[in-house]
Amino acid sequence: MNLFAATAAAVPTRLSPIELFMDADIVVQAVMVGLLLASVWSWMIIISFGMRISGARRRAKAFETEFWQADDFDSVMRDHHKKDVPSARVANAAMLEWKRSTKGGLKDRDGARQRIASAMESQVAAEADELADRLGFLATTGSVAPFVGLFGTVWGIMNSFFQIGAQESSSLAVVAPGISEALFATAIGLFAAIPAVIGYNRFSGAVNTFEARLQRFADRFHSNLSRELERV
Repeated sequence: MNLFAATAAAVPTRLSPIELFMDADIVVQAVMVGLLLASVWSWMIIISFGMRISGARRRAKAFETEFWQADDFDSVMRDHHKKDVPSARVANAAMLEWKRSTKGGLKDRDGARQRIASAMESQVAAEADELADRLGFLATTGSVAPFVGLFGTVWGIMNSFFQIGAQESSSLAVVAPGISEALFATAIGLFAAIPAVIGYNRFSGAVNTFEARLQRFADRFHSNLSRELERV
């Protein structure tokens, strides 16, 4: 009875991630570390991007409300010149093109309208590209991490079969630890990939929505400037 009790006590009752990592092959350990680093970086991007897009929406809403209520667009632009407001930069691009086109007298209204629209569209695209700059890492992690984890699993299983040959024993006690460690690599790969895929899909939609908002602002401002061009 005492021997049986000692043996039962030595057998782990639940999985220990730390022990699985420490007992794994060096290649599997390298895979796990890489996936964990990718997961940490993905979460940093997810948190920082969530704060960034929320702030951009709030600032854009406040600016646009003030902008459309103002009698003098130039004064509003001066107040927001040094602030990080995407809508303000879109409006500023239009105003710069307006001043270039009307400097020295307006000669081609249609050409001026097209240049102003092109300037705002380029700025809208630049704002969207800058906002989505780090989302590519989430997409890469979401698509690659499961396969990297699978590589660690395959390597660990191959090592388990090697132990079978080296010890000339196919006992489950010989191969089970190695297989457990190998499968843990796949689990970490999924742990890194799933939040990255969810974050990428969610934030890609948020960027598209924000870009559409900027485009609506640009279209409305372009309509106002087109009417002003008719008076010049």
